[in-house]
Amino acid sequence: MTYPIHHTTLSVTNIAATTEWFQNLLGPADIVEREFETFARTRMTWPELDDLRIAVMKHHDTDPSARFDHLQPGLDHLGFECASPDEVATWAEKIDALGYTRGPIEDVQYAVTVTARTPDNIAIEFFFPK
Repeated sequence: MTYPIHHTTLSVTNIAATTEWFQNLLGPADIVEREFETFARTRMTWPELDDLRIAVMKHHDTDPSARFDHLQPGLDHLGFECASPDEVATWAEKIDALGYTRGPIEDVQYAVTVTARTPDNIAIEFFFPK
């Protein structure tokens, strides 16, 4: 039996900015927005990407100046598998075209990767396993 990940939910400081960031990068998504007493959440689904689901959540008590720190326990990064090194390079070109900050394309023993960061500094990696 397999247990694929159904969705990922990221805590953010600005739902609109992060939703825009992901849709600029991955394309238009189907959106479901919900408002609760202590938080708001937007779920994005990309049917053409095998129903990829990423939700972004803003807790009303979150400090708006806070930024994600991968050095703290919790999430380090979110990785998307690519079909080839060329696909990784294509993502790097798209990240550049959008004006988003990214790291170098890394070609190491086990993978070819490139990483970008959301407005809250969460790393998003495009990964081709060797």
